Amino acid sequence: MVVVGVTVLVAGLFGMIMVAYANTPLPSGTQQEATEQGSIIYYRDGKTEIARLGTKREIVPISKIPRPVQDAFIAVENRTFRTDPGISVSGIMRAVWSTVSGEQVQGGSTITQEMARGYYDGLSQERTLKRKIMEIFVSIRAGQELSKDEIMAIYLNTIYFGRGANGIQAAAQAYFDKDVDKLTPAEGAYLAGRIQSPDAFDKAEAAKNFAPTRERFDYAIRGMAIVDPAKYGELAKTAKFPKLARLDKKETLKGINGYMVDIVQRELEQRGISREQLRKEGYRVTTTFDKKLMQAAKKTVESNLAAVNDKNIHANLGAVDPRNGQVLAFYSGHDYLKSFTNNAFDANKQAASAFKPYVLAAWLERGFSLRSYVSGDGPVSLPGTKPIRNSHDVGAAVQIDRATAESVNTAFATMAQEVGLEAVAKIAEGAGIDKKDLELAIEDHAYGMSIGAGLVTPVEQATGYGIFANGGVHHDAHVVLSVKAYTGKTVMKEAAASKTVISPDTAADTTYAMQQVVKSGTARGTALPGGRPIAGKTGTNNENKEAWFVGYTPQLSTAVGMYKEVPQIDPKTKKVRKDPNGFVLKKEVSLGNIQGAGTPTKIWRDFMAISMDGKPVEEFPAPAFGGEQHDLVQKPEPKPTEDPSESPGDDFGQDPDCDRDPAACGGPETGGDDPFGGGDDETPDDGGGSDGTTTIDDGGQPSTGG
Repeated sequence: MVVVGVTVLVAGLFGMIMVAYANTPLPSGTQQEATEQGSIIYYRDGKTEIARLGTKREIVPISKIPRPVQDAFIAVENRTFRTDPGISVSGIMRAVWSTVSGEQVQGGSTITQEMARGYYDGLSQERTLKRKIMEIFVSIRAGQELSKDEIMAIYLNTIYFGRGANGIQAAAQAYFDKDVDKLTPAEGAYLAGRIQSPDAFDKAEAAKNFAPTRERFDYAIRGMAIVDPAKYGELAKTAKFPKLARLDKKETLKGINGYMVDIVQRELEQRGISREQLRKEGYRVTTTFDKKLMQAAKKTVESNLAAVNDKNIHANLGAVDPRNGQVLAFYSGHDYLKSFTNNAFDANKQAASAFKPYVLAAWLERGFSLRSYVSGDGPVSLPGTKPIRNSHDVGAAVQIDRATAESVNTAFATMAQEVGLEAVAKIAEGAGIDKKDLELAIEDHAYGMSIGAGLVTPVEQATGYGIFANGGVHHDAHVVLSVKAYTGKTVMKEAAASKTVISPDTAADTTYAMQQVVKSGTARGTALPGGRPIAGKTGTNNENKEAWFVGYTPQLSTAVGMYKEVPQIDPKTKKVRKDPNGFVLKKEVSLGNIQGAGTPTKIWRDFMAISMDGKPVEEFPAPAFGGEQHDLVQKPEPKPTEDPSESPGDDFGQDPDCDRDPAACGGPETGGDDPFGGGDDETPDDGGGSDGTTTIDDGGQPSTGG
């Protein structure tokens, strides 16, 4: 009677199945977990990976999965897959019997059923008869509406393999460090065998126990011979248990990679792609970063810091293509996992004299000439500002191009007074300097802003000098070239915002003035191989707290900034102070004998030599020497002409620019990184001379007194 009753029940159930099936469409939705796949961030070549984020899955088409690999899964999971209707009648009968007899529901699933259970929305992993019947409905429908290749592709891209790998491509990388289309039959058999219990197999192999996975490997190989004797009959004799790749313990964010990922995520968030989307939706992000230049930035900064031999001294670098705003390289630190601050983008430090080119640009835009004479005498007292003086004597009047070369504080402060701080700020903001930082510099330091009291970052400065390298046109700094879906469809293009900030003539004349900095001024002697034209500006803050060199060729603008931070010590307990999260609190102190013309300039030169290697030599536009001569002080009387036969001579006469504008050559005649012994003058922070005046020295020690 029991047998008869069960038979009637089974017949009734199948009758219900046939009726219900007719009214069960294939689900339109998919389970989020089944389609989630991590995004890949690439260097600018679109091929070299920086990092993979999120779910370890990369969906691949069936054409990339070798047939022997597919057959291995068929041999292990469902040997009638190619011919069955999507379900196993005998398996279902076993499941129904175990259910009505009170036993736990058992297997009997086909590959199609496994695919349906793990892929379609509305089906769960709960072990109930109701879920099993719904799974049957969907599987039969899928077997009719989808091809076997489509079912196999979904299945292999969905299942979990262990080692955190979801999908066959991620598994191929995790276990064999290769793409799926390169898998051998033996490797396919290994992967097919381990999906039975991936976590348990991971634990066993971690304990050096390979017996469970070897057993499953052998089972897969034997099954393949049963599925297709002609093709795999001899496989058992030749297939060896494959050698596994080392367990991937690489940290995605380790080293400089974390800094790149961080700034990419920030830019994508600003443009509408959240971090959560980036982890789940399988984007392919191509960045602006050049791998060679990123490595060059790391090498040149770290080798020069090693020579300094002070772990508390930091150097940061930003390199931007002035023609489009692409950040090609930067250096923010040795290891993101040890220091999360992305200094090239976030370390706001006083610009010091490296801010002065924006003052010069405002002067030229006002219609005044580079040949004008301005104050070389100090100190000068300007409204709301501590008295500003110079670190070395250049006389009562100095021509502006020489004032740029020698970084004369009083010259730029009085030029800013003449054109107005608002005009200077407008150009600096147009060049990419943060508006709030500029407003704060004016509020706190008034005309001290003109000699670098405001805060900037290396990337801001590299971008800002781009207007001088690029004929007055500014491009916003950015790090993303494109974002594509894993299907190849473009979902985000490169940001291409640009605007004209200054005229081409102003850009050319400012560049000419900054060429004098490296020819005869504070960075005299700085050169790149092959005589490539360069222009730039040094900067050193009061007490040598910040030191800069920012310079460019027509193809690349690079900024290097240095500073020193030491742990804060509680004066009472004498212990290091920490924030609530346990991070050490630090304070900025003097760099000692490092000035802008020293280590920062050397880092810049080393990096640019690598960056420009093999690039065509491009010339800067000729200076326009435009505008009217507008002297703020009386032009000095010319000195009597010397008899050439009695003159000891100087280096400046060898410069062809001297014939065009001799005043540009009137600099000091000592070479090296410290030509003045007092150097470049900059920002009025709370320091200053003993008489209350402010001096900032680019090339040498801070000055005191008047």
